[in-house]
Amino acid sequence: MSDGSPPSAGDRRPAGAGGGLAGAAGRATFFPAKAAARLWRSELDAAIDAALRSPEAEEVIDRALAGPLPEALARSLVRHHVAERIAAELARSGELDRLVREALASQAAMDLTDNAMGSDAVKHAVAVLAASPELRNAIAAQSGGLADDVMGAVRTAAGRLDDRVGRGNPPYAGWATRAIALVTDLAVAAVVYASALGVAALLGSLVGGLHPTWLVTLVLTVGWTVMAGTYFAVFWSTVGQTPGMRLMHVRVQTAAGAPPGAGRSLVRFALTLLAIIPLFAGFLPVLVDRRRRSIADFGAGTVVVHDDG
Repeated sequence: MSDGSPPSAGDRRPAGAGGGLAGAAGRATFFPAKAAARLWRSELDAAIDAALRSPEAEEVIDRALAGPLPEALARSLVRHHVAERIAAELARSGELDRLVREALASQAAMDLTDNAMGSDAVKHAVAVLAASPELRNAIAAQSGGLADDVMGAVRTAAGRLDDRVGRGNPPYAGWATRAIALVTDLAVAAVVYASALGVAALLGSLVGGLHPTWLVTLVLTVGWTVMAGTYFAVFWSTVGQTPGMRLMHVRVQTAAGAPPGAGRSLVRFALTLLAIIPLFAGFLPVLVDRRRRSIADFGAGTVVVHDDG
């Protein structure tokens, strides 16, 4: 008799251990049912497949799509954020990145890009954009900003050299600032002179050229002197600064703070030539003078000051 207590571990047996014959008999009993179920399921799958391929099923689907079902389905997808959830899952799994890379690297994408870039619409859009005043203004602003930054750095470095080498008060321009301005002006004057010389050479070739050689050298020297003197004298006497001095933010002025007149400017130019000839020795006083004046400034009664205060 059983006393209601659970069987001990020694009394437990695996299922079917003591009744192996009964288990085998049970499995044999259910085998025809399982075989019939598999056969019935296969026939059911075939019937469903045939029904879906039938014209009647196509007509039913067509009527469903022609009705409000697509709109209702779209509203449901939007309401439940299905697209966002799918996109989030694709992004989380890295599948979205892979799909995008494969799409961009495909030949179809390259062909599409080539066709789009070669189309008349894109060419017209590029032409309109290139001719727009907004693009020109933007390029000019960027170029001007870059030039200002570069020249600002040059002016700052030159100012530091002025203070390290030499003496004098900061309102007066030192040797480095003046040297950069002078070299810039000489380069500009050389370009102008070369252009004028080209025109003169063309005209001279029409009359057989200029001879002898010493005469050519004399004409070139006199022409350069006259052109350079005109260049410096005109700028000094009118606005008080040459293009090179404007870049360095300095100007030449008299003791009264006004630009030098034409006569004073010509004197200053002549003395500048004399200061340059002996290895720029005429600019050595800039290093020791309190107002940083050169020989040309002493002779013309001028000073060179910073234009930006």
